[in-house]
Amino acid sequence: MKVLIVDDEDLVRKSLGRAFSMAGHSVFLAEGGLTGIELWQREQPDIILLDVLMPDLSGPKVLEKMRGQGFVCLMSAYKGEYDSATAVQLGAQEFIAKPFEDIFSVVENVVQKYYDFIGAR
Repeated sequence: MKVLIVDDEDLVRKSLGRAFSMAGHSVFLAEGGLTGIELWQREQPDIILLDVLMPDLSGPKVLEKMRGQGFVCLMSAYKGEYDSATAVQLGAQEFIAKPFEDIFSVVENVVQKYYDFIGAR
């Protein structure tokens, strides 16, 4: 499975990338929204993990361009501003709150929700 991780925080991006890679997935990393869009168009990932706040282009703006194309999980450390309902309203399928308690549980949950998503189509 192809996974695109778009996050301006180096540690988050690389940690998630390593965890998905260890689980056997092909991983593509982008440190901003513009690069994320380029990789999304070129690689057509199955799963996109997208940070909400990035300096060049916000997650919701990136999501507008991706609307309906893939399984998108919005991520944010700002739980008060963003939650699952907000993520769905913006067009994402899932919301992940940062920081992560257990990164391997995040990977497992995202993959399971992706399979649920494609099975429901």
